[in-house]
Amino acid sequence: MRKSLLVLALGVLGIGCFHGLVGCKKAEPPKESQESIGPSGPAKGIPTMNIKKDGFGKLPDGTPVDIFTLTNRNGLKARIMTYGATLVSLEVPDRSGALADCVLGYESLDGYLKASPYFGATVGRVGNRIAKGKFTLDGKTYTLATNDKQNHLHGGLKGFDKVIWSAESFSEADAVGVKFGYLSKDGEEGYPGNLAVTVVYLLSNDNELRINYEATTDKATPVNLTNHSYFNFTAGARDILGHELTLTADRYTPVDKGLIPTGKLDPVKGTAMDFTAPFLIGARIAKVDGGYDHNYVLNSGGGAVALAARIYEPESGRVMEILTDQPGIQFYTGNFLDGTITGTGGRVYKQHWGFCLETQHFPDSPNHANFPGSILRPGQVYRTTTIHKFSTK
Repeated sequence: MRKSLLVLALGVLGIGCFHGLVGCKKAEPPKESQESIGPSGPAKGIPTMNIKKDGFGKLPDGTPVDIFTLTNRNGLKARIMTYGATLVSLEVPDRSGALADCVLGYESLDGYLKASPYFGATVGRVGNRIAKGKFTLDGKTYTLATNDKQNHLHGGLKGFDKVIWSAESFSEADAVGVKFGYLSKDGEEGYPGNLAVTVVYLLSNDNELRINYEATTDKATPVNLTNHSYFNFTAGARDILGHELTLTADRYTPVDKGLIPTGKLDPVKGTAMDFTAPFLIGARIAKVDGGYDHNYVLNSGGGAVALAARIYEPESGRVMEILTDQPGIQFYTGNFLDGTITGTGGRVYKQHWGFCLETQHFPDSPNHANFPGSILRPGQVYRTTTIHKFSTK
């Protein structure tokens, strides 16, 4: 059995392409150093690309957790740990060049183990919700773990955010990265099939943080992988209601009281859901019951990398653009943060202290025939890419 799982994890590449999505770049041999790992090596007075690997604590059973620090030549820095393939911190410059951590998280592993609403995590096997934890595939009904009242959320009780991933660092001519791997076994959280997954974080000197996802399976299964980072470009100085958001989406998927899509694709025009032109997040949030936690139907339709979102924080000047080949993006405004979590730097995370923009297939896709398909079959390769591009104005 162990041998067959290893063959699955390493063997099925290039046989087919799931929705024609973009694949991961080929990694060079890993290098871990505080020195430059660029092709020309370090030079005096010139910032260098770095990869550094450190310990980040241990799980209760003694399993060690590592953390990788990626730094580009502009000083932008991303730290990602092997527990949950989680983005722990992201230092982004403001318009004066001052760096600050712009994602919510903890300074130690202990916080992630005790109380983390998916801060920075890779979520799956299926991100977002599946109604009543059930779906039918090829005539068989599957029952999943339920962890959001009666619904299944972000992979279940022990999703991809709560497992240890293998990891190796690597370098390219103009970027540094880490490739994470995990084998989700047949029956895990109720899902069919052994699913071999890789997630690659790549930080470039163009101030882009690219996340490439890839998966293969030996049985038909739904797959919807995403990253659940909470951003705040004031670096946690205040809430995110003063951020200006643009979404390239003319429609969204309305939800019921349990945040399950009704199946409709409604226009955003003339409603508080409309971000087709720049709008402050807080300007109309009071008109949205509970705050924003909705999937937007991207105009691109998925399949090719295109601009999905642009966020601008006026005081710092920080700008983030999100490009993806996915058909949807979940906009969430930290509605369930309630001041009970104290995170990095002693900051208290109150309601609306962070926002998420999760690229994805639509929530509850396996139960809606009119939604883009999220089923991966043997012989196919699931590939998708999301790019976070940082700048200032």
